[in-house]
Amino acid sequence: MAKRPIFLPIFDGKRFVLERYVEFQWHSGFAKSQKQKSIRDLHAMAKEKWGVTRPLEISSKSEDELGVALSSFNLKFTTKKGLTLTVESAFQGSKVFVDGGPFRDIFFKKPMDAKRDERLKSSGDLIGFSFFNEEWRLEPKTAFYDWIYINSLVKNESISRKVVEIDCFTDIEFNPEKSINCQARSAALYCALFHADKLDFALSSRANFRSLYAGRVSDPHHPPEERYLI
Repeated sequence: MAKRPIFLPIFDGKRFVLERYVEFQWHSGFAKSQKQKSIRDLHAMAKEKWGVTRPLEISSKSEDELGVALSSFNLKFTTKKGLTLTVESAFQGSKVFVDGGPFRDIFFKKPMDAKRDERLKSSGDLIGFSFFNEEWRLEPKTAFYDWIYINSLVKNESISRKVVEIDCFTDIEFNPEKSINCQARSAALYCALFHADKLDFALSSRANFRSLYAGRVSDPHHPPEERYLI
């Protein structure tokens, strides 16, 4: 058995993403087919325990074409300077460390190569992000990644109009004990902002976007296996 988070968009305009943990049957092995078995069991338990109706796995392992397209390895955007980047390469290439960065040549690498670039491990502690001279602090923890992901999604209308129909997002590869940022959580935030009619406000400035995270705390009346993230 394994336990993984699912991310639910909230539509009241006050809170935006609810994280709930689901225990499910884990199918070990690196084969894609094994990952997909785990995804099916995760979604089945999410439906049974939390009553979701349209869960979507966002990763290259997804059995849904939409989920594959939404993977940070596949989701692309074009900058004002005409550069087309994947979310993953843009994120990795924007990291600033104590001893170096940002390493902008990473922008042009394939997503997996970008993620595995040795400089990301050998340049000391991460201290922030710099994306085309826009500086981002490490706090709020997921703000920069969410910002890139959601801006990318907005520029892909054929995909983004389908995202708003989903009520639960997952990423079978995401382990909160090892990682901070999650594409499924970012997609849930986009969905929530869209339905709360706050998408334009959030993306109009970095200050507005960061304000989404201010004062977001878990409701003490909710059980420990769930919490409001944003």
